[in-house]
Amino acid sequence: MKKITVLFLMLFAVNLPAQTIQEKIDQLISKYHDLRLFNGSVLVADDNETIFQKGYGNAQMEWRVANTPETKFRLGSITKQFTATLIMQQIEQGKIKLDGKLSEYLPYYRKDTGDKVTIHMLLTHTSGIPSYTSQPDFAEKVSRKFYAPDDFVKEYCSGDLEFEPGSRFVYNNSGYFILGAILEKVTGMKYDKLLKEKIFTPLGMNNSGYDWSNDILPKRAAGYEKTFTGYRNAPFLDMSLPYAAGSLYSTVENLFIWNKSFYSDKILKKDSWDKLFTGYIQAFCKAYYGYGWAIDKYFDGMDSLKVITHGGGINGFNTIGYYILQKGQFVAMFSNAGGAPLIEMTNQVLNILYGKETFNPKRTLAEYIYNVINEDGIEEAEKVFAELKDDKENFFLSENDMNNLGYELLNKNMINEALSVFRMNIIQFPKSSNVYDSYGEAWFKKGVKDSAIVHYKKSLELNPRNTNAIKYLKEMGIEVKEPEPVKVSVEIMKLYVGEYQLAPDFIITVTLDGEQLFTQATGQPKFEIFPESEDTYFLKVVEAKLKFNKDAEGKCTGLTLYQGGREMSANKLE
Repeated sequence: MKKITVLFLMLFAVNLPAQTIQEKIDQLISKYHDLRLFNGSVLVADDNETIFQKGYGNAQMEWRVANTPETKFRLGSITKQFTATLIMQQIEQGKIKLDGKLSEYLPYYRKDTGDKVTIHMLLTHTSGIPSYTSQPDFAEKVSRKFYAPDDFVKEYCSGDLEFEPGSRFVYNNSGYFILGAILEKVTGMKYDKLLKEKIFTPLGMNNSGYDWSNDILPKRAAGYEKTFTGYRNAPFLDMSLPYAAGSLYSTVENLFIWNKSFYSDKILKKDSWDKLFTGYIQAFCKAYYGYGWAIDKYFDGMDSLKVITHGGGINGFNTIGYYILQKGQFVAMFSNAGGAPLIEMTNQVLNILYGKETFNPKRTLAEYIYNVINEDGIEEAEKVFAELKDDKENFFLSENDMNNLGYELLNKNMINEALSVFRMNIIQFPKSSNVYDSYGEAWFKKGVKDSAIVHYKKSLELNPRNTNAIKYLKEMGIEVKEPEPVKVSVEIMKLYVGEYQLAPDFIITVTLDGEQLFTQATGQPKFEIFPESEDTYFLKVVEAKLKFNKDAEGKCTGLTLYQGGREMSANKLE
């Protein structure tokens, strides 16, 4: 009887209709939503026609108002492409020149810098002007205040140059803020009014605009941050500060209208569109930066297709717009819970469009462990961690996530539970300096200084430049000798320049600028690396090291990346 039943089920399965592309996309995005990896709206188009659009989760969590394709989200840095287009309109009218100097348009700007920086440099993130969002304590002390554009430029976008203008790419919000101020000076119009008159109204983008917080805006999504217990409201940000670098709102539907308008003479002439979509400088690994867009390529299995794309991130939101011009294929994903893996999700959707395999998103193990702690206690959580830590098919284990979990517990004064979680992290990532630092901090808070000292010292063994460990050890009366800076010759550093393949679709690019080495991973910004020895370099922005490997003849053949307690090898590409 059982055999007959099985046979029947097999025959029945054969006759089931194949899933449509729309069903596959919905099933995929639903999985991300179910795992709390995505909360927002999605639109997918093929041949410039919408084939899928849907909202997931809530736009207003307090009132359980659902996200839909008509929900308005803050765009973050997608704003920059609109600012660049407005600049290009003024160039067509002869009011701005690409090689025009900043000081020509803002006479109050400091001349030593303003006479060096051109409009082209501001558009391509090559100005060397420091980004105001990278300044210490900006979020804490400045982000809630209102500023008029000129006042903000004078106070926060006029710092000393970080490098010679035009010499390299460093992603920068100050440059686009300044471009907004220039537009207001040249046109005599406020930035938000200019956008509406020159772009949104001509294209019928009635659900897009400047997201002033005091405006009553129907169907506006609230911004949230994910926690281990659920969600919380994102911190307030005065929207005068993102300005021309990140202040706009839109819907996935309206962003598709915008992308379909490319090369429409309603907005710009063809030559101007071509300038916007030209990759002028290498920005994110093999992607280049144009004017307000990243210019990349997508390989469909036969051809290399040009991609115009940009993402955005702003308190409680992250977004992406991805457009393959030749195919009229467009993906927009807007999240109002921050931190969604939108690049991964976009690639998954493209795999569906091109008949390639997709993979199931993985649940965060740290979140699962948190639930076990609350329901069954820390001892059971330790058992579950031991069972699941190597289950890579169903769970994603991140040193950073586990570290955040430890601090979540520490902040709730659940010190013993925090110690246990930090200890789990040490078991999994024993070569990471940061896990010992966190463990030391938990012991310090518990008042067991001997254990705190032991683990802070271990952290310093792995990373002698761990300033937090140095600070706490000194506070506990332990004398610490801070490391001397290391000097490596330019001739040695030249050996390391090149591309290193860590995975089939993940390249680490190493470049030399003067006497400084820089590294850039696929889809990420460029960062300076600093010598710890002749062949080992560290990053300051994250806890990671690169060790360059050489053969017997001294030729560099590859590198080893040390990050998150893991060692990952990459061969150097010829």
